[in-house]
Amino acid sequence: MRKLFIILAAVFAVVGLVFAILPMGSIAFLPIILAIVLALVAMWKSNDNQKKIPKWILVIALAILVLVTVKVVFVKDKVVVDQQFIQENVDSKEEAQQELEGLE
Repeated sequence: MRKLFIILAAVFAVVGLVFAILPMGSIAFLPIILAIVLALVAMWKSNDNQKKIPKWILVIALAILVLVTVKVVFVKDKVVVDQQFIQENVDSKEEAQQELEGLE
């Protein structure tokens, strides 16, 4: 049972890291919190000499948690209006209109 918790904690930590890298927003908190909980359960189920791997997974999951928290709090996504694209679109429509008028 201990190995299952370790494997699941590692998988959720990796998924949390992937969500942290991708622009997934605060959805990355879910797998990270699951990784932390599973790592704590694995530590609880382990003997004193078997706690090394769950501790490392816990440290990694906490580091990813800090990374996601900083990213959510301090990085703001901005949507910028692309004026050049809009102008090119208007010009394209005008040229198409002129070509159609020239055919008549």
